[in-house]
Amino acid sequence: MSDFARLVELAGRLEATRGRLDKLALLAEYLRSLPPDAVGDAVTFLSGRALPVSDPRTLGVRGLPAAEGGGAGPPLTLADVAAAFAEAADARGGGARRAREERLRALAARATPREREILARIVTGELRTGAAEGLVLEAIALMAGAPLAIARRAFLLLGDLAAVAVLAARGGTAALEATTARVGVPLLPMLAELATDFDEALAAHGGSTALEYKYDGARIQLHKDGDRVAVWSRRLSDVTRSLPDVVEVARRELPAGPLILDGEVVALDAAGRPLPFQELMRRFRRVHEVEAAARELPLAIHFFDCLMADGRPLIDRPYAERWAALAAATGGRRLAERALVTSAAAAREFFARALAAGHEGVMAKDPASAYEPGGRGKRWFKVKVAETLDCVILAADRGSGRRRGWLSNYHLGVRDGGAFADVGKTFKGLTDTQFAAMTARLSALAVADDGYTVSVRPEVVVEVAYNEIQKSPTYPSGLALRFARVTRIRDDKAPGQATTLAELRRLYERQFATKGGGPPGGRSA
Repeated sequence: MSDFARLVELAGRLEATRGRLDKLALLAEYLRSLPPDAVGDAVTFLSGRALPVSDPRTLGVRGLPAAEGGGAGPPLTLADVAAAFAEAADARGGGARRAREERLRALAARATPREREILARIVTGELRTGAAEGLVLEAIALMAGAPLAIARRAFLLLGDLAAVAVLAARGGTAALEATTARVGVPLLPMLAELATDFDEALAAHGGSTALEYKYDGARIQLHKDGDRVAVWSRRLSDVTRSLPDVVEVARRELPAGPLILDGEVVALDAAGRPLPFQELMRRFRRVHEVEAAARELPLAIHFFDCLMADGRPLIDRPYAERWAALAAATGGRRLAERALVTSAAAAREFFARALAAGHEGVMAKDPASAYEPGGRGKRWFKVKVAETLDCVILAADRGSGRRRGWLSNYHLGVRDGGAFADVGKTFKGLTDTQFAAMTARLSALAVADDGYTVSVRPEVVVEVAYNEIQKSPTYPSGLALRFARVTRIRDDKAPGQATTLAELRRLYERQFATKGGGPPGGRSA
């Protein structure tokens, strides 16, 4: 029932099926046919992943190694494939790369040619069957006979489709309904919508809003239960080992818990001044000599939300109540600078203070809002001086002149459903060192190369500043960024957290809100 060959057959049928409802029926039928213990692996692979989202390990290989023969031995099962991937990810120390490749080569040797093709696509994250995340979630709900809203909430709390699938397969609707925030299981972070002024935020929040400094740092989620402390990044990567100073603060200053806090860390120089974001990312990537790195590059922590206190989940409680719980848990220490305001004038004063202190801007939060994991909307706004977007690099052109040898003109995209829409190009914003590093990084993600432009897997997120959004007859999106430049590389963000085309359209329309007559049709890039 759980032969890998059946998943391979399903992948082919999904590729050949055009209708969304037909794909949904195929997925649900397949998941129903599996024993509960196999459902998690199946969903992980159908999502184009070798390991579950919640697993911090990586395979550490560029693709599936070639192998002679094929189909030798008993048929591959989903469990066989999962075990091989796990063993490859576990390889450490000298010779780890060779050990990983040998384990995957042994897996490939047991596979048929078609199975090898699907294995290779899973390893590279390029399954491409048209079974997007939302469709797989619907199939899980259909498999269990559960309302989609209940399955969606469980996914928001667990952040891992495979974990949701296992719950649904074993316990149905009741198990999904009982899902709540748990220490040790990171939640997707609540996100903010861009706003251009404070009148908009005040109107959306009923005349009163809570303002917080928007720090130029990296989001963290801290879990504590007794002496056990874990820290996750915005992308739900486990960064506990890289941040021993944060762990020490949690053990020394926070109550026993169970406790879940949302916050931001900022890198500081010797004088205590905030350092650029890219310096902070060095700490997040560090896995060796972390204690020395912590001394050389200390972090400031600013907590701004409490998702659980004393074992009591708080995500459904209002922001005002969560802040009170946060203040109690921290003793008022290490909190984000904050003010409650009821006028745009007071908001602008607070905004000016944030900028004078060297921060990006402010967050405006509805005091009555619940915490919605993964949600983005008018409950939280982000107000910054310069307009920026989070774009994904879709391709890069080969440089010329002093940029010869680099991939240096980046094709930028925003999210459009399950795909990405081009909205411009830029070669501005990076240093020579960053250009060289980005060239190596994009080369490893290449999927096509016509000699001038290298198309890449959409995995690298960059923050892009721009002067204006224009109508564009060139791009199918209909919009283009004028004078785009990269302001930083957002290694803390996943492609699924990039700006959406719908958000870009709203920003375009807002540009002309004070000019009358709506957006002019004559502007083009």
